[in-house]
Amino acid sequence: MAENIGWELYRTFLAVLQEGSLSGAARALGITQPTAGRHVEALEHALNVSLFTRSQLGLQPTDVALALRSHAEAMQHTAASLERAASGHADGAGVQGVVRVSASEIVGVEVLPPIIAALRERHPRLVVELVLSNRVQDLLQREADIAVRMVRPSQAQLVARRVGSIEVGLHARRDYLDRHGTPRNAKALWEHTVIGFDKPTAFLRGASKALPGFTRDAFALRADSDLAQLALIRAGAGIGMCQVALARGDALVRVLPNAFAFQLETWVTMHEDLRASPRCRATFDALAEGLERYAR
Repeated sequence: MAENIGWELYRTFLAVLQEGSLSGAARALGITQPTAGRHVEALEHALNVSLFTRSQLGLQPTDVALALRSHAEAMQHTAASLERAASGHADGAGVQGVVRVSASEIVGVEVLPPIIAALRERHPRLVVELVLSNRVQDLLQREADIAVRMVRPSQAQLVARRVGSIEVGLHARRDYLDRHGTPRNAKALWEHTVIGFDKPTAFLRGASKALPGFTRDAFALRADSDLAQLALIRAGAGIGMCQVALARGDALVRVLPNAFAFQLETWVTMHEDLRASPRCRATFDALAEGLERYAR
């Protein structure tokens, strides 16, 4: 097996996996299709394995390629993290460069934008990449520099700050309740259009303990996107879960507050190696302070 295989070969290999073709990988990377083909062939030769087979559907990854994917993704995350770290030291000192922030859909869309806007006003040379995902981003593999998490991090290598608990309750628009009435107990709730998840989640399992019957089969409207659920509530389609602070701003009406109140313990976290980075420190502090105000 060859030594010192260039990163560009792995980068092209990963792009082909992600795009499903040499032409798609070439477009994504800004190279020519023949160059992408040569990179894949060179990597196969260097590793002495076959990575793809051709079919009518395009290039199909072999079992070896699938086994290598997570390692190539880790290399991609490390390379991106290296570039972000270098950007913070270019052309002088101060808060500048790229910082990548991961947050859930709701927090990323509904809560963080004004916090990030104020942060950019203070530090105009800072570039913020906002990743919206309900999947816990792996800070250890540098998929993100900073993450807002609804669970306490357990890894010793992470710096974490608890910003409080965000309360979630059942809410509906006033006109929906005017048309259909307000449920007075859990049994009456299931006579309404209830909005919830399509696939079981840890949040749903926890919620079902607080409110028996709160399961997928009971939901008349289902979506795994928190943003889609919130849009349905705002449209007056039914009763669904919403952060209390957001509902207050939208003038939504809370339903069964004594029966259903779910607390999301919220943390801002980053890798301990970034503690001394001005760009990450400034972003970490701004997010923590802004989220503390929101949680109150």
